[in-house]
Amino acid sequence: MSEARRTIILKVDCEKPERKKIELAADVIRRGGLVAFPTETVYGLGANALNSEAVRNIYLAKMRPMDNPIIVHVARREDVYRLAIEVPEEAEKLMRYFWPGPLTLILKASEIVPRITTGGLDTVAIRMPRHKVALALIEASGTPIAAPSANLAGRPSPTMAEHVIQDLYGRIDVILDAGPTNIGVESTVIDLTFNPPQILRPGGVTYEELKSVLGKVRVHPAAVSKSEVHIEKARSPGLKYRHYAPKAETIVVEGEFDAIVKKVMELARKHIGEGKRVGILATDESLREYGLGVVKSMGSRSDLSSIAKNLFKLLREFDDEGVDIIIAEGLPQDGLGLAVMNRLRKAAGYNIIEAK
Repeated sequence: MSEARRTIILKVDCEKPERKKIELAADVIRRGGLVAFPTETVYGLGANALNSEAVRNIYLAKMRPMDNPIIVHVARREDVYRLAIEVPEEAEKLMRYFWPGPLTLILKASEIVPRITTGGLDTVAIRMPRHKVALALIEASGTPIAAPSANLAGRPSPTMAEHVIQDLYGRIDVILDAGPTNIGVESTVIDLTFNPPQILRPGGVTYEELKSVLGKVRVHPAAVSKSEVHIEKARSPGLKYRHYAPKAETIVVEGEFDAIVKKVMELARKHIGEGKRVGILATDESLREYGLGVVKSMGSRSDLSSIAKNLFKLLREFDDEGVDIIIAEGLPQDGLGLAVMNRLRKAAGYNIIEAK
């Protein structure tokens, strides 16, 4: 995988994917190659989930640790029964409510799933994406597709084909460009081998939504932690390793809104005084408060879906503008806020300051 390869970029209609382009990409998947494709959450880097060598090449292209499991994407619910030994009633219920959509189910893996796909575990993570290009590619390939985010390991996840090109051009075979993704943070991962089921990674389906369907749901301590939690075996992507990180040092300021704004200003002045180029990750409500540094708004605090959609794109923009340090406002953790704060804290390597 060290040798450069020719990467083909194909623009695809997100509503009516052109059959010829999908077939070309599907042929690459069938032959064991790597295809980056859009989902409703972020762009994924896909390979035949049942081909060990193809999946190994995903790890190599991304420079991803081999014990970090990869989500398997399906286009038909029937495939779940091939990939998992048992499908509990809760899984049936969640598939009915949320599939296709940004929810990944962890189940006991069947023998057909290579252990390289599961990160060495006896469980498999499965989801059905809600994106016409993704579903068309899986269908045409005739195989479940293993696909982590299409970026170099540790970098902010790609929400546009341009981000994939930045990280992986020359390392993979095909990039299907269907424009920006809709949700912007990855799928929620729920482990159904636990009782009650456990959220390992918050994402596009919220804790509140899962609770309303299942009744009882727990959140893994690492998913809400303000400091690094030591994990021996990662049962989900996004659990064990540093993820989503820009090149610049990142600080997250948490607390009440007014106190956050005041502390962000104080930190920005201090770092600018030290000769650093400072980026401020603000919200619409605070944008005009900051008259210094490179200021970008994630969106409105009253619309967390817009914030989720913009987060990774803005982290990459700060890198493009060469800032030395990013100071980010913390957000409430209800609804999609839980997923956004999970990503922000990890992006900052848990460099969190409490504003008082």
